Amino acid sequence: MLPAGKSEPLDDPDDDTDEHTDDDVDDDVRDHAADHSYDQADDDLVFKALASATRRRMLDALRRAPLTTGTLCDQLPNLDRTTVLQHLRVLERAELVIGRKVGRERVLTLAPLPIKRIHDRWIGEYARAAVELLGRL
Repeated sequence: MLPAGKSEPLDDPDDDTDEHTDDDVDDDVRDHAADHSYDQADDDLVFKALASATRRRMLDALRRAPLTTGTLCDQLPNLDRTTVLQHLRVLERAELVIGRKVGRERVLTLAPLPIKRIHDRWIGEYARAAVELLGRL
């Protein structure tokens, strides 16, 4: 789809190939639908990850500073290491945490972009609508 005000280039009269077919349109529609569902799937993973108080505590710890996996486990003494690693896997799948190997240790860092995306999509839009509603009163 071209931006507003732009038109398709003129066809070359010597070119006898049809560049645009119904299949191309169907592919474009499928690609757009796939992109949209991909964004929803990403958001669903983030919401699932944030639904757990334990995972939110882990994110709070990582917000203060990057931590090794061992240090993060030490900050959650009521959980065994396996449980912490399971929660960590959910956070990594949602791309909220990035782990990188440094020597023998694995350093975990908060990745705030998915939370910003949720904020922009949900919180920002609803807050803007609420402000507009209050402005009309």
